[in-house]
Amino acid sequence: MTGLDRRPAAATDTRLPRGPLAGFAAGSIGMGVWVTVPGLLLLYFLTDVLAVGPWLAGLALLLPKIADVLLHPWVGHRADVEQARRGDRRRLLLLGCVLPVVFAALFAVPGGLTGASAAGWVAVFFVAGNLLFAAYQVPYLSTPADLRIGYHERTRLMAFRMVVLTLGILLSGLLAPLLTGGDAATRAGYQRMGLVLAVGMLVAMLIGVAGIARLRAGAADPAPAGHGGWRALRTALRDRQFRWLVAAYLAMSTTNHLVLAGVPYYAEYELRAPGLTTVLVAAFVAPALLVTPGWLVLARRVGKQRALLGAQGAFALGSVVLAVGRPAGLAVLIGAVAVLGVAFAGMQLLPFSMLPDVIRAADTSAADTGATGAGTYTGVWTATEATGAALGPYAYALCLTIGGFVASTAGESPTQPDAALAAVRYGFGLLPAVAMLAALLLQRRYTLDATARATS
Repeated sequence: MTGLDRRPAAATDTRLPRGPLAGFAAGSIGMGVWVTVPGLLLLYFLTDVLAVGPWLAGLALLLPKIADVLLHPWVGHRADVEQARRGDRRRLLLLGCVLPVVFAALFAVPGGLTGASAAGWVAVFFVAGNLLFAAYQVPYLSTPADLRIGYHERTRLMAFRMVVLTLGILLSGLLAPLLTGGDAATRAGYQRMGLVLAVGMLVAMLIGVAGIARLRAGAADPAPAGHGGWRALRTALRDRQFRWLVAAYLAMSTTNHLVLAGVPYYAEYELRAPGLTTVLVAAFVAPALLVTPGWLVLARRVGKQRALLGAQGAFALGSVVLAVGRPAGLAVLIGAVAVLGVAFAGMQLLPFSMLPDVIRAADTSAADTGATGAGTYTGVWTATEATGAALGPYAYALCLTIGGFVASTAGESPTQPDAALAAVRYGFGLLPAVAMLAALLLQRRYTLDATARATS
């Protein structure tokens, strides 16, 4: 018996039925809305609708995410306690289903608030939303490690999730700018957008809860989870394989969210066509609907690690092209964004299917001490993702600040200095390339994949 999986070998051969898989994956639509819309529009909403300076806007998005570093591991601990006491994590999932209410409130900023007061409103609801998102996300992403499935089936499970998540990201990324009013976005438009998307989020998240229950009914692991706590957190942080995977994912998450936050600015100030925001979002997200099966096949052939390194390299190359800007031509730039989208699909599928591999590898040492559990590891992982979601927009906001970007309210069109226009372009191109190269170098230090593949 190996450290990767302490269950009988036959137990890991379970093939999950498509119906429950689709139900599980549906929950990602609601999660995709929360990840995408604030990342895409919130910084722009603050600087170009609510007249918040870019440095304060970036801070309003960064500080709530700092709380996530502590909240997510704690939620992971609570998820393990629920698993040990009740045999599931359902109560946390249902609590997380309150997230759509907070999402709607996030964009319903009262008309009298601008500048610092508006930033305060957004920050408060962003904190509440991040906590509720953690309550849903942590037990949701613990599911693969809770099931009696092997190396390749974990990838298949996450491939289902990735396709549906991509659909949620794509639909929300395309609909959100349209619902706000497009080129003539207003406060009322943002409020309307928040309400409409919140309804869809709620339905999808409830379907996800039901899907998880069906998966667990057919393939749940009878082994109880550890109770977590600080000992479990120390165990996770001392896990060398987990540390390298988390460090690489932090760089990937930061880069992805930086690009997402920069899309509206790049469309308006570099391409001089705000309406191209939806085109760029589609070019970034839509390829995942087509190429995710390809990443699944590639991972089966060469392993998850090699496939992921290829995705990171492709992302860095595509980013360099975007730094050229208008002289490269619109078709080339959209093609470069599509390359980023193909790479993005791999960077969503592969790390999330490698996480349960790491958790399985820690199972044997934890069996005698109860020092770890899937929730604890996943809590640290989602805290890392949340940190990247904050650092990305903040890094782009810093670029704008250094360039002297001029904030405005809806309907205003201030003249931006040349340095600000250069910051828009280089922040969207060169900075992501550098960050992704860092992710690639960190990812090379992860060495578990070959063993995980050989023993499952």
